[in-house]
Amino acid sequence: MFAQFKTLPQLFDYFKDEQTCMAYWIEVRWEGNITCPRCGHGNPYTTSRGYRCTNIECQKKFSALVGSIFENTKIPLRTWFAAIYMCTGHKKGVSSLHLSRELGIHAKSAWFLLHRIREAFGDELLEPLGGEGVVVETDETYIGGKVKNMSNAKRKEIKDKLRGVNDNKTTIMGYIERSNRLHYQVLRKEESIHLQVTTIVNPLSVLMTDSATTYTNIGKEFAHHGIVDHSKKEYVRDVYHTNTIEGSFSHLDRMVIGIYHYVSPKHMQAYCNEQAYRYNTRKISNVDRFEDTVRKFGGKRLTYNQLVADA
Repeated sequence: MFAQFKTLPQLFDYFKDEQTCMAYWIEVRWEGNITCPRCGHGNPYTTSRGYRCTNIECQKKFSALVGSIFENTKIPLRTWFAAIYMCTGHKKGVSSLHLSRELGIHAKSAWFLLHRIREAFGDELLEPLGGEGVVVETDETYIGGKVKNMSNAKRKEIKDKLRGVNDNKTTIMGYIERSNRLHYQVLRKEESIHLQVTTIVNPLSVLMTDSATTYTNIGKEFAHHGIVDHSKKEYVRDVYHTNTIEGSFSHLDRMVIGIYHYVSPKHMQAYCNEQAYRYNTRKISNVDRFEDTVRKFGGKRLTYNQLVADA
């Protein structure tokens, strides 16, 4: 761990200027082995404004920000680091309006900045959950408002778009290894629950679900399928329960209702990734979580046009 701070004021004291921030980012990104972000060649020339690739076929100039989430940013790195600390440290996240007030930046800039931070959380599931003898709980939840509670104009717009469907909710599948990894996956209307579950969960796992008929055939593809029947008010039977995943849904609901109030289906996966990341790193300190997040920023970039493009 390079950084040493425990509070936001201490963070500003530690990152006292842009030179300190840039030196920290270079060390975190390359760990002393600077490589060209375009061709991957090492040992670049140092220039007055950054670096130049020594590969004859490339010879491109680049700065430490090129090829990262920070590329083309107009916001100082000092402000970026404060935003990362606040986003990852707050238990239910931080809204763009609150961030804009605290850091003195425009609300749209804060909204874009937060989405670029969330981009770092998008590849947490590198391999299927579970394994031989591992219990994986899965369930679904629904987030979004009811059409009947909307204004007449909004209700007509939604009903026309959904062809008469009376809700505007997004289906989210949750998967959790007990006392270990959590993963959320937004379920698109054209996607199959069966295919998603069998793709995300290792077939050697012990699958734990409620008694919904959807899971009856799915459970046959796993080493064991445990069921609790909520319709009979059965919630725990020895090791059979889905309380862990349902508890994580309560945190997700509190994030949406308490902080963001509304999340569009288009961006729902990004917010789910954010909450899952905080859950999966809940046992480490805020500064360790900050540094782990910064390490994910190399090789990623999200442009504003990509963010606002139609889904």
